[in-house]
Amino acid sequence: MINRRTFLHTAAAAVASTAASVPASLAQASAAVPEALSADPDFAFTAKITLGNSYHHASDPGKVLWIATNIPSGDFEAGYRVYYQAGVDARTMADSAASKHHQVSAREAYLWAASYFSAALRFLDCTANPGLMLGCWQAYAGCWAKAAAHFDPPLEKIEIPYEGTHLTGWFLRADTSKRRRPLLILNNGADGLEVSSYVKGAAGALARGYNCLIFNGPGQGDSLWTRKLYFRPDWEKVLTPVVETMIHHPEVDANRIAVIGISFGGFWVARSLAFEHRIAAAVADPGIWDCAEPWMTHLPQVILDVLKAGKREQFDQMMHMGTDANARARGTLRFRMRPFGTESFFEAFHAIQSYRLADVVDSIRTPMLVTDSEGEQFTPGQARKLYDALSCSKTFAAFTRQQGADQHCEAAAPGIRDFTILNWLDEILA
Repeated sequence: MINRRTFLHTAAAAVASTAASVPASLAQASAAVPEALSADPDFAFTAKITLGNSYHHASDPGKVLWIATNIPSGDFEAGYRVYYQAGVDARTMADSAASKHHQVSAREAYLWAASYFSAALRFLDCTANPGLMLGCWQAYAGCWAKAAAHFDPPLEKIEIPYEGTHLTGWFLRADTSKRRRPLLILNNGADGLEVSSYVKGAAGALARGYNCLIFNGPGQGDSLWTRKLYFRPDWEKVLTPVVETMIHHPEVDANRIAVIGISFGGFWVARSLAFEHRIAAAVADPGIWDCAEPWMTHLPQVILDVLKAGKREQFDQMMHMGTDANARARGTLRFRMRPFGTESFFEAFHAIQSYRLADVVDSIRTPMLVTDSEGEQFTPGQARKLYDALSCSKTFAAFTRQQGADQHCEAAAPGIRDFTILNWLDEILA
């Protein structure tokens, strides 16, 4: 049995650096985050995401700046409280606008509310009341659905058959013509919700004449919270039913179906392309080669040895010892493990080792755009590894701090992101 006193400090620091996006990995990127948003790198990154949403009217920039500067560094309780209240306030405005038939104002305010509730979710697992997660997600989902009803044309909620149940999709039309158009599928990541998919591809694609599909795969949105469907590495079993549903849609050009993998979706999309060959073009933003790497990198060898030996009870005990001394790490790991459907550290760390592309990358034939961003804090260096391993037609796009597009998924720069990704798709699908 490992000695608690000698292990505790090392484990706490190490555990805080795991799970693909935990605080220690953010430290190196903190210099790229405007200090005006927050001295806390995690809080600043959440603010950057929410501020970036304003480009497509899914937040109000002045309000986001006020929120960010009114949350004390490291105070997760305040972070949740301030973002949640902003969501409540925006929802009240939206309800009022809707009651008076102000379609645009209602849509925008519901999108603001959805963004703020989504941001609030990022704080809850590090508070004293993580049980509020479901209610916060329900508040988010209600606002997203109401926003969807106020688009012109309204978003269509669809059911995608999946292994005896269904996945929720949202079909977004460029206009009311009903004519056949190219389709862009938005495949989000580990914690991205529909409003994120709208901002990170759908809004820009609609403006360029694409129809779009946003969907919740296992472990995402209502698939997680209401159907208890969880992450899986063989995402082709998810994306193929999505393609099969949409390829026969009368408003979809079956020869021009594209997909963007956002965040963790960059792995899932690349993995799926090795098996699903009806997609005409695909984007991994960012490119991810090995999802396990950032989970394992900061663990001490003694813990890795226990994991490799399959000693579940001992591994879980070690990880609990580390997280008991680090509330941020404990909450972050809870947040990251939930979509895997487990509370066992061993099960989660064992599962993530199946999320690798080395064994399937040679089967990818679809033209791909692989993106990377300066200061990528979660999977640094992996985009280039994926790009170099691909034998299909491929393009590499590097986003920079000078563009304002640094850090994961170019959070604060949807404009240059749209410009780069959607121009590439236009040219491939032409």
